[in-house]
Amino acid sequence: MALPAVAGLIAFIAVPFITAIALSLFNVQINQVRPATFVGLDQYIRLFTDPLVSGAFLRSLINNLVFAIVVIPAQTGLALLLAVLLNRKLRGVRFFRTLFFMPVVFPMALVAVIWRLILDRSSDGLLNASVHFLTAGLVPTQDWLGSSATALGSVILLSVWQGVGFQMVIILAGLQDIPEERYEAARLDRANAWQQFIHVTVPGIRNTLIFVVLLTTILAFRVYDQVYILIRTAGANESATQTVLYQATNSLSSDNNLGRASAISVFLFVIVVIITLIQRRLLRQRSEE
Repeated sequence: MALPAVAGLIAFIAVPFITAIALSLFNVQINQVRPATFVGLDQYIRLFTDPLVSGAFLRSLINNLVFAIVVIPAQTGLALLLAVLLNRKLRGVRFFRTLFFMPVVFPMALVAVIWRLILDRSSDGLLNASVHFLTAGLVPTQDWLGSSATALGSVILLSVWQGVGFQMVIILAGLQDIPEERYEAARLDRANAWQQFIHVTVPGIRNTLIFVVLLTTILAFRVYDQVYILIRTAGANESATQTVLYQATNSLSSDNNLGRASAISVFLFVIVVIITLIQRRLLRQRSEE
């Protein structure tokens, strides 16, 4: 019964990962007639020691970590808030559920185009026009994507807006599985709304929240589409917004170095696995306590 799923995991995850490990040990130049040469761990060492490579790689790694540190709690917390608000029997609640989930089904290319118009550096950009109106012109026009101070924050805002609906639906499904009798018992004990949330709602969706946090962590380190589109089409600050996955694809497309791209991909995979395992252990221990 498990054979189709296991075969899919082997074909689409295990084999490509093993291939990436093998390629990272060679100096492989695509579209070159020269054969690949074995270099061992040289590709990994150069990521941290070669001035031509390490600067961009370490910058992308820092950007990725900052992105994850901000997005994971912000997106999870906002998804929990929206799920709690929409888990009520109110008129029109289905419309709002659809409205908040709609950005998830939009292609990232469309989302990036929409936010490129919002974050446009000119005074006609929606965000600049709104800030100008609210501050009576006291705040000058900002280059939200071009400035190193605001570029990554703009990408974070876009990503949270686009992805929060997915986590909201997962948490909403968990909320609807909590028996109503628990809330009735809490009300009989004169628990207010906040106490019900802390002692009934959160424990009731504990496993769901753990899953959402782990999923958001993986997606935060996989961020690529919006970064690539905004850098290539909207003039976003490349140094301030590039991520590890962007650096890997850039090593392949711009530097023609398949071995380095594979090394970066393997390094990213190991980081995500380590962080996910640590996060899972900490969350499990806190839940049991």
